[in-house]
Amino acid sequence: MATTPSPGDQAQAVPAHDGDFAGWAHYQAMLLRAGQLHLLDRARIAEELDSLGTQEFNSLRSALTLVLQHMLKWDHQPERRSRSWSLTIAEQRERVQDQIDDSPSLKPRQDEARDRAYRSARRYASVETGLQMKTFPSACPYGWDEIMARPFVWPGDEE
Repeated sequence: MATTPSPGDQAQAVPAHDGDFAGWAHYQAMLLRAGQLHLLDRARIAEELDSLGTQEFNSLRSALTLVLQHMLKWDHQPERRSRSWSLTIAEQRERVQDQIDDSPSLKPRQDEARDRAYRSARRYASVETGLQMKTFPSACPYGWDEIMARPFVWPGDEE
């Protein structure tokens, strides 16, 4: 069980943010719980909180990239469609929805996330299909409803 830090503890072994992030974070949490706000590394805590928000947005963008990549492949190479593609779309849609449900503040940024994800999805689809980049629209051709609800059902997997 962790002990409550005291000002004297700080002079001993305070974990460094850069040297032991987990130890630093644990120590900061102990200080906060103990009400010793004057000892907190406020600037770095603020940076870390900002970083967490960025990570949430990047997780949304990453899941959207995979959905869009597979949608592009599905639309531009119908002869190569696979069950794997439809399963990836379904799984990543769930991740997108989970991200938005878990962090509702991302909802107003979903179009930004889509547009940023599309740039990567377009490039990945080009590499994976062997089709030239110009084959794919330069701007995302899919609206949010289509991204999240258009059916991509593999024969035999009908719900």
